[in-house]
This record gives sequence, structure tokens and C-alpha cells, in this order.
Amino acid sequence: MSGPEYQDEYTFRYRNIRNQHVRYEISGDFIMSFLRTFAPWIVYAVVPSHYWQWAALIAACMSLIEIFRLVRAGRGVTGMVIDLGSAAFFIALTILAFADPNTPLHPYSPAISSGVLMIVSGVSLLVRTPFTLPIAKQSTPPELWSNPAFIRVNYIITGVWAASFTIGCILLAILAHTDTPRTVVQVAAFALPALFTLRYTARAQAAAKAANPSIA
Repeated sequence: MSGPEYQDEYTFRYRNIRNQHVRYEISGDFIMSFLRTFAPWIVYAVVPSHYWQWAALIAACMSLIEIFRLVRAGRGVTGMVIDLGSAAFFIALTILAFADPNTPLHPYSPAISSGVLMIVSGVSLLVRTPFTLPIAKQSTPPELWSNPAFIRVNYIITGVWAASFTIGCILLAILAHTDTPRTVVQVAAFALPALFTLRYTARAQAAAKAANPSIA
């Protein structure tokens, strides 16, 4: 793809919007939305494995609280794919953890959790509603939500998250009976795509500004 075409891909969102300074912002709300979405998984990843029952219970409660918050905010089902998947997984895991604390599935629960996120992310792409789209909409003007460039950026970001979860699932299955390396992989599976998300949206914003200097 040539330079001008590359820039047009991101500046398409500004067409037919007169005298407005509109951009895909990397705002505090944007970052906090990602943190709230994945907070249950992060908590479950960092809590020591011998407290896994309580980690699963806390994560389940956090997922349900976030769903309640999103419903009150008017979010539809398609905008809560990750949240609903999180709640279903952690509720099931909590029941299993307290019913059979010594289940042979315990060492593989981190791999299973990444596998669930991989499936949920993939499903969000298949139903043409990338899970990052509702998050991005919170810091993007409504008139841009149907813009092809805006949607494409979210397809790419969601694809990177799905790939990270896939790799994490494989590595965590291999490292099922270790502790420290497994925790590092769990954290990296979230940290790396999060970093990509911030850098890629910043790159998209910079490309738009370069093509249209009047954008603040």
C-alpha cells in the first residue's frame, strides 16, 4: 500500500465532517475501559495458584459487576462479548474449584482461560463485532462509528489480541506444571497486545494529523 493510500485509510473518518477536530483518542477512559474488561483475568493471573478458588470467585464477582455496569450504561449483548465470556468462565471455574480443589485440571486452568479468551475474541471477529469496538466507541464521536477506517483499526487490534491469547494458550499448556514462567506468560499475554493497542492507535492518529494538519 502506498503512502498516500495508507494515510487516506485513516483520514477517511474525517470526510463529510466540517470544521470539527475529531480523532480516535487514546484517553483515560479508553485505557480504563480495557483495564475494566480484563481486570478479572489479570487478578486471576497474579493471585498465587494455591488460592485459585478465591481468585476465581473474585474474578467472577468482578465480571458480574462490570456486566451490571455496562447494562446500566445501555451496552447491548454484542458489546459485552468478552465480559459475558469472562463471567461464564469464572462462574464455572469457581464451582469446579470449590467442588474439587485438587482437580487435575487446576494446573491447566491458565491455559484454559487463555483458550476461552481466544475463542471469544475469534467469535467477536466472526460475528463482525470486534470486541475492542465498543471500548473504542467510548472515546470516539458517534458519527465515526460506522466509518470503514475506524472499524478496520478495531479488526486489526482485536486480531492481535486473539493471536496473543492463542500463543498464550499454547505456552501455558506447555508450562502447566511451573509457577513463575507461567505467571510471566499470563501477564505478557495481556501486556503485549495492550502495548500494541496504544501504539497502533497513536500511529493511526499521527497519520491522520500528518494528512490533515488542521486536526488538533
